[in-house]
Amino acid sequence: MATSQHYLWASGHFLLLFASLRYFLAWLTFKAVSPWWYKASFTGALISYAIVCHKALGTPQPNLAFVRRALLDENVQYFLLAFFWWTSKPITIALLPYMIFSLFHALTFTRTTLMSQFLPSGPPSTAGGPPQPHPLAKRLQSWVKANYDTAMKVVAYAEIFIFFRVLLGAISFQNSLLAPLLFVHFLRQRYYQSAFTREAIVTSTTVVDGFARRPGVPPVVLNVWIKAQSLVQGWAGVILTPNTQAQAGRR
Repeated sequence: MATSQHYLWASGHFLLLFASLRYFLAWLTFKAVSPWWYKASFTGALISYAIVCHKALGTPQPNLAFVRRALLDENVQYFLLAFFWWTSKPITIALLPYMIFSLFHALTFTRTTLMSQFLPSGPPSTAGGPPQPHPLAKRLQSWVKANYDTAMKVVAYAEIFIFFRVLLGAISFQNSLLAPLLFVHFLRQRYYQSAFTREAIVTSTTVVDGFARRPGVPPVVLNVWIKAQSLVQGWAGVILTPNTQAQAGRR
């Protein structure tokens, strides 16, 4: 049976999903939209991630061991990033990963909690067996399972795109200089913790490398690219210890 905390967690995801859709669609159609919707989106994210972080880590402890454990938890990372976006000038594409996560959480909550209360169960598959979920709930479950991996790949590529967006934004003074520094650290964490992110980074690197080495491309492009790779690889390989344990309360 769902608890009030579970309903609060779900309400955060529903708020994030609907508010971000409102803001994102207005942006895509070049319509004016209040920044309130952007703030509301990340308010929903903060609500949901705070609950998940508390369940995974317990009450915060004023010691270094707890801080280290928290910073290696991917839910804490997304919570801190959501807080940064909440306090920053709106960057629309930053909503996309959170929108995708919330879509899947909202659909799962609808299937497991809401549909079970309002839709009748199907007949048992065997005599004397438990009743089956409603056919609509079964179709929803199948859709979530079939599309989950694709959605996570979209998230991984979107996060790489966000990095380049905030990097160019910092160069052109459209966002703070802190944004690319914070986000590259976030991507480094994701590289160690997510196979989807590793695959996206390797694929993106291969594409850029192929372009830089194409005949006709000025040699300076390849030189800059090689130096950039060396700098990123040297920096990303230190400090952080890969977290190979599965995250039970993932997002």
